[in-house]
Amino acid sequence: MCRFLVYKGSKPIILSKIVTEPSHSLLTQSYDSRLRLDVRRPHNGDGFGIGWYTEPELGPDPCIFTSTVPAWNCINLERLAPKTHSHLIFAHVRATTEGSLAENNCHPFQHNTLMWMHNGGIGAWQYVKRPLAASLDDKWFLGVKGGTDSEWAFALFLHVLASEEHVDPSSTPKHGFGAKVLRRVMKKTIARINELIRTYLPSTLTLEDVETRSLLNFAVTDGHSVIVTRYVSSKTDAAASLYYSSGTDWVEDPKQKGQFQMERRDKASDVVLVASEPLTFERHNWLAVPTNTIVTISDQTVFVQPIKDEFYDPDPSVERNTGYAKEKGLMTKAPGGAVTAVPTPSRTPQPRDSPDYVDADKEKERQKTLDTLRSRMINPDVRGTSPLAGPNSAAMHAMPSIQSLSL
Repeated sequence: MCRFLVYKGSKPIILSKIVTEPSHSLLTQSYDSRLRLDVRRPHNGDGFGIGWYTEPELGPDPCIFTSTVPAWNCINLERLAPKTHSHLIFAHVRATTEGSLAENNCHPFQHNTLMWMHNGGIGAWQYVKRPLAASLDDKWFLGVKGGTDSEWAFALFLHVLASEEHVDPSSTPKHGFGAKVLRRVMKKTIARINELIRTYLPSTLTLEDVETRSLLNFAVTDGHSVIVTRYVSSKTDAAASLYYSSGTDWVEDPKQKGQFQMERRDKASDVVLVASEPLTFERHNWLAVPTNTIVTISDQTVFVQPIKDEFYDPDPSVERNTGYAKEKGLMTKAPGGAVTAVPTPSRTPQPRDSPDYVDADKEKERQKTLDTLRSRMINPDVRGTSPLAGPNSAAMHAMPSIQSLSL
């Protein structure tokens, strides 16, 4: 499916330093998402979008640039990225699942000061789209311009913010809506989607008839706080991949063009990056976000907490099955170790002129490349077993302050 990236820093960064210049930048991931375990759709070429906040004198709402041109083929992106900077950036490359190829369907979506991105899909969408739309107040229903489940989810978020938190999403509070409010509304939005699927899915249907599991990697910001989720509506499956990195500065190796790394001179989190797929291959630079977790970035501090609902597993060591996320092209491998293999159905042979045909020799070469990387990858879905996650890990001690919250 898609890939997204969030940057939040105490000082502005030039867009190109995260979007186009790193060796495994978001632009590179649009045509060469080589860490994705699904090899059938390695491209995210159905448009892209970037949103960033400007200087206060230009207003509190973000600037949004979207295009249906693949990111790797957009000359305007190459022109703008080195000349634009911001302290808070959302970037997204799209692989279409719902909605046509149109600028209205490109992320990030915006309402006044709020921006929204999504990687994944809402389960049983053909059955819940109508009741979801009907549950919205007119203002949010009429505000939907495209045809993606992602934008409808954003409309639901705005509706919940207004109707249950009694906060006007069109207002512009000086310090934003507050991280606690955004986090609470995000969890309510996910709960509402799960409720819609339970309520409106015909009882005669089975999992073989329609996919009911939702992959909900959402990101929202008001220009001050950022909320990101890694979520799947399943107690046994892994969610789409998500990683974060924080430190004092994001710098390029002066001797190796395109090789960036997160500097950590102290425990400060002057720079926080959240990405579907790591931008570097350095083991110590990235930590995997556990499945069914919500990440809050507030005042340059990262808070990580589980989403405790019917799909919550209190045992953090339980290994989740990556087969579903792999099938959707939403699972990656992070730098540093191996991913546990999960049996998946064998591929049905396809004729050479079929769009699903896979050249055996090319596939073999690709697998050889993946095997090389696999020796340096970690499993993001075995919580508590990552070499980066242990309390005695030197890498963890090198990370800036990261706090966990309980509900």
